[in-house]
Amino acid sequence: MATIDQRKSGWWQAKVRRKGLAPQSRTFRTRAEAEAWARAIEGEMDRGVFVSRAEAERTTLGEALTRYEREVSRQKKGAEQEKYRIRTWRADPLARRSLASLRGADFAAWRDARLAAGVAPATIRLDIALISHLYTIAEKEWSIHVVNPVQSIRLPRANNARERRLSPDEARYLLAALDDPGPGAGSRRNVWMPALVRLALETAMRQSELLALRWERVDQLRRVAHLPDTKNGTARDVPLSPAAVAVLAALPRSISGRVFDTTSTAVKQSWVRAVARAQRNLAQDCGEDTPGVFLDDLTFHDLRHEATSRLAEKLQMHELMKVTGHKDTRMLARYYHPRAEDLARKLG
Repeated sequence: MATIDQRKSGWWQAKVRRKGLAPQSRTFRTRAEAEAWARAIEGEMDRGVFVSRAEAERTTLGEALTRYEREVSRQKKGAEQEKYRIRTWRADPLARRSLASLRGADFAAWRDARLAAGVAPATIRLDIALISHLYTIAEKEWSIHVVNPVQSIRLPRANNARERRLSPDEARYLLAALDDPGPGAGSRRNVWMPALVRLALETAMRQSELLALRWERVDQLRRVAHLPDTKNGTARDVPLSPAAVAVLAALPRSISGRVFDTTSTAVKQSWVRAVARAQRNLAQDCGEDTPGVFLDDLTFHDLRHEATSRLAEKLQMHELMKVTGHKDTRMLARYYHPRAEDLARKLG
């Protein structure tokens, strides 16, 4: 039997009671919405297909994200990076809504707003993928009766092609900013950053691989660094150039056993500061409108593109794949960006 009552707030509360089942209630803006919900619940009870949505209605997206981070994210290789994604979602107004109340239209509007704000389509796709997996986990592992609201919305088409190379001037200013962060940096300075960036440029290793590197896996005599656990799940040995060995030889040894005793969060913060400082210095010396000289769009992952392109000048394609860990030439081609002038010189 359903009862519909108007509360002092002006909202309408619907209650459905059936023998043998827990009472169900929900509040709506209008009486029509309350009556429609009550009829739907009674219909499910009559057909014997009713499943309580109480937990989905009292669990907010923000609360679910917190649980997801604690139970699911920590088991992923990219746990540190996913923390940023979860933090962004928790700050969004949608995080205050219950899992049961969110609809595809809500996330479609969120998608459109993010695109209008200039957020990269690839980033939006990853943000939505996180929500989709959260709803899957909620239903299958947490026994929360929900319907995935993002499974049918259109995803923005991602264009991951990127041909960002580091010019000699950009590299010089970036490394100078890392070596000398300027007055007032104090405790904010990350002493590992200069070596981390230089090694990235010499080896084409991912940031996660560099941060996981341990001294017992570095053979400076053979000039090889062993990576037992990489992004694609395959271990690989990375050859070290003389410059890379020199960088490693100058590093202090941490009691943790890690080559770089820092975190991805600290690297991100230090990178943003270093790039901003390098850009300011470069603009002061060369002028704001100097063609081909700009650092404001540079990411740490661009160093892997730059290193791969440099190594391609010295190694054969099959050798380069062994160094970078790519399993097919199509994926490798996304990281190899030869300059037209360099190719021209090879033609004689």
